[in-house]
Amino acid sequence: MKILSAAEVDAALDDLALIDRLDALFRAGCEMPTRHHHPIREPLGPGSADAMLLLMPAWTRGPSGRIGVKVVTVFPDNGKRSLPSIYGQYLLLDGTTGATLALLDGTMLTKRRTACASGLASRYLSRADASRLLMVGTGALAPELIRVHAKVRPIHDVAIWGRTPAHAEALAARLTVSLPKMLGRQIAVRAVTDRQAAVADADIISCATLSKEALVEGDWLREGQHLDLVGAYTPQMRETDDRAVWRARVYVDTRAGALKEGGDIVQPLANDTIDEDDVIGDLFELARGQQTGRLPGDAASITLFKSVGAALEDLAAAELAIEA
Repeated sequence: MKILSAAEVDAALDDLALIDRLDALFRAGCEMPTRHHHPIREPLGPGSADAMLLLMPAWTRGPSGRIGVKVVTVFPDNGKRSLPSIYGQYLLLDGTTGATLALLDGTMLTKRRTACASGLASRYLSRADASRLLMVGTGALAPELIRVHAKVRPIHDVAIWGRTPAHAEALAARLTVSLPKMLGRQIAVRAVTDRQAAVADADIISCATLSKEALVEGDWLREGQHLDLVGAYTPQMRETDDRAVWRARVYVDTRAGALKEGGDIVQPLANDTIDEDDVIGDLFELARGQQTGRLPGDAASITLFKSVGAALEDLAAAELAIEA
């Protein structure tokens, strides 16, 4: 059995190769039961915060089939003990015998596959000449998303906005040094404080926050932009307002997940801003050519991609990591 640490998972996964692998598995499909959410009541005793155990299984069939399950724990009180609130591990099994093949760090696997799912969506939905990126959020996913978007499109200017300006400035300083080395080209990275102006200036706007209030408003948008919404993964959270969703051509990673879990879709569905028919397609349909993304020469459409994550993405990333 192989055991891959976070650093080994990170080193094993190439962004563009993972985007291709995700595209192939969304095209082929796999068995993907509904993810399991199991609450753990007051693990530290009365008055402590409830914890959560999440199980995300997926598998493919046939002689080369694999079975994978991600196990994630969310313990909100861990911060009081200087521990991470979220832990994750990924178990990969042989699909024909059930034998254990590998145990991989699930936290790193999740970061890499989440960013690359956004990269896959951008291939289908953003303008091919998109050159300016706005990153809303400064957490662990922000540098991953910036790097992947800059590999998929000819990004030469990156603006970063965060609720804490110092965090945005620190991330910009770090990426100013590292991004040109990764990409082999010059790229300007800066922190910004005027979110509205930064939205208007960007070709791609990527959001990865836990916001419960809209950070990107529809009236700020202009023709040709692409919105990549990665955070706000519960029905109570959102990163855009109703007008942004109403103005855009809307796509999701999976209909089963995004229409029930992502507040940017759930809330405008509930208040009749849009209906389910307004969600044009998901990554399955885009990969299979059943729905079209942005057509060549379309510089006017505003596209919106909402992801909440899927076990298929974990399986594709884990397979690629152990192969590498």
